[in-house]
Amino acid sequence: MQSEEEISNFLKSIETRCFKTTKRSFFKGETITTYLEKRNQLCILLTGEADLIRYDFNGNKTIIGQFSNNSIFGEALYPANTNNELFVLAKTNCDVLFFSYDNLWIKCKQNCSFHKEFSEQINKLIISQVVELNTRIELLTKKNIRDKLLSYFDILSSKKLSKTISIPFTFTDLADYLSVDRSAMTRELSHLIEEGFIEKKGKKITLLYE
Repeated sequence: MQSEEEISNFLKSIETRCFKTTKRSFFKGETITTYLEKRNQLCILLTGEADLIRYDFNGNKTIIGQFSNNSIFGEALYPANTNNELFVLAKTNCDVLFFSYDNLWIKCKQNCSFHKEFSEQINKLIISQVVELNTRIELLTKKNIRDKLLSYFDILSSKKLSKTISIPFTFTDLADYLSVDRSAMTRELSHLIEEGFIEKKGKKITLLYE
């Protein structure tokens, strides 16, 4: 099984191959892409961090997903059939690979082994992204803010194999990600601290429960 570093090195080498891709760089705060119907675009985040954002008609912001190195995203994975625009915003400087999902199934004229390997890597990344989406769905099904917070902390703790975790969001963005009110979430965090469930230092959380 390949390591994340090996996958990253492979993906970064794509620009020198015969596959039809475009590599672009973005500064923090720039829009990487918007989700449009029928374009069937896929993107791979080679370096940096980004968020999938949606604003409703009232201007309320929701973070649909978060992306880091090797994350794959695009309308091919998220049907753009809502009336609210979805777009991917760079949280840091980013390098992104763009390609069409349809091109995955076009036979290479050079009959090279690269295309087979590329397709296999994409399948792995898609499966990983589906797991992330399912995780967020699980969080959103929790009925109250406390359950959402503790479930999210547990997920991060399991990934890091540590009771001390760092929140990869600002707390405003965390509230958007969990689809809760920022002030209500802040109060719930205070209750969790007072009741001995967690310790908090900035964006670092230590879980005190088993």
